[in-house]
This record gives sequence, C-alpha cells and structure tokens, in this order.
Amino acid sequence: MRTSRPARIGQYTALLAYLVFLAFPFLWLLSTAFKPPRELGSLHPTWIPKDPTLDNFRQAFDEQPLLQAALNSLIAALGAAVIAVLIATPMAYVVARRRTRLAKAMTGWVVVSQAFPFVLLIIPLFLVLKNLGLINSVPGLVLVYVVWALPFALWMLAGYVRAVPPELEEAAAVDGAGRVRTLVSVTAPLLAPGIVATGLFAFITAWNEFFFALVLLKTPEKQTLPVVLTHFIGAEGVADLGPLAAAAFLATLPSLVVFAVIQRRITGGMLTGAVKS
Repeated sequence: MRTSRPARIGQYTALLAYLVFLAFPFLWLLSTAFKPPRELGSLHPTWIPKDPTLDNFRQAFDEQPLLQAALNSLIAALGAAVIAVLIATPMAYVVARRRTRLAKAMTGWVVVSQAFPFVLLIIPLFLVLKNLGLINSVPGLVLVYVVWALPFALWMLAGYVRAVPPELEEAAAVDGAGRVRTLVSVTAPLLAPGIVATGLFAFITAWNEFFFALVLLKTPEKQTLPVVLTHFIGAEGVADLGPLAAAAFLATLPSLVVFAVIQRRITGGMLTGAVKS
C-alpha cells in the first residue's frame, strides 16, 4: 500500500522531532564545553559560544585524572564485552537449539533477572569480591559487569541463533562436523552481526555504568570516568559547569566512535548469501 503525502509528511516530521530530541542534550553539552565562565552565567544563553575557549578542557585535565579514569573505563568495558560474548555465545546456542524445559526456564530467568534493581545485587557481589580479594580493583569491576551483562547478552544471542537455519548445521553434521566444530565454523560466522551488537551493548553499558564503580572502587587512581565526573560537583552541590561539560563531552566520544565504526555490521544482513536457493 502506498502511503499518502500527508502521512509521509507526518512521519518525517515525527522523525525529525525525535532526532532533535535525541541531539539536543549532546549539542547543548558541546556548546557549554566551549563557553567561557561569563557566558556560562549569562541570563540569555546562546547556542553558539560568542568567545569559544579551550580553557574548560585544560582545567578539566588539570583538576582530575581523566586519562587514567578513561583507561580504567576502557579496560573494564572491553573486558566485560569480550568475556560476556565468549560466555554467552555457546550458552545461547544450547538454549536456542535445546528446546527443553530447562532451556525455557533459563530463558525465563534471564528475562526476570533484568528487573532486579542494582541495590539487591550490590551486597552479595560485594561479599563475593571481598572473599576473592577483588574489592577496589578493575578486574573485580570487570567481573561485576560480566555478571550484569551476561543475562541480556544470552537472551539477545539466542534470538540470533534461532534465526540461523538448522539445515546448515545438519549439512555440517552430515559432513562429519561435531557440535563444537559446527558452532565455531558454521554458526558463529553467521552470528557476527549479533555478536557485534551484543558486544556493543555490553561495552556501552559498562562504559556508562556508575553505581557499581562508585561502591566498589575507592582509590582515586582506580576509579572510572563516570565516577570521576562527579568530582566536578562541589560539596554544596554547585557544579563547575565548564570543566564538567568538557569532561562529559570527552566521555561520550568513545561510545559514539565505537557505534559509528561497527554500525554497518549491526545493520547488515545476517544470513546474506548463506542459503542457496
């Protein structure tokens, strides 16, 4: 059915409004990062700074260890993404291909576990990390992020596995391939877009996470970037807007860059050319 012209105009208008809604916080953050103090306190703020400056960025790096915090966040995010994907991929294969009651119960538990608030998890996780000697350490934080990202990663990858035609695996079995060989050589390559999307989710979740990092990391040189950003807010709740905006702008760049680099893999066809007609 062809869409009428008024309907198309309405769709494009709604899409444009949604894009403006999403872009507004980032653009305002970018504008604030380059404004001098006198413009930040102006009663009539403007989108484009009248006298742009880089002093906010210099002050942000002088006041807080942003590079070390960014490195800690990068290690935690990459570690959590890689480990979660490596664990979730074979688990998702078993859940998707074994239609048993246990597999269904596991899938249901995965969905329910996403509703648990952070507060219910922090105490048992803290006790486990304390017994393992991983309190106040980046590896301990990576372990927590893996535990938090694994349920959704498993549920997400299971959907991709179900989309892979079982006939491909049956053909591999006829050729003498075992389960592990089939998963590695046949199924896993077809799951590339799903694996990339799942890894991206785990990375961005860990990169932006604040609560666990605040509770588990006490030493300043081990804190992640979201925690360090709170140091730009004074004891009385007064924020140093210029340096805070500059640091927050730098903190958002890695997520944008990662998504821009791999977005083609996410939107690409998963099974293009895999099945011959």
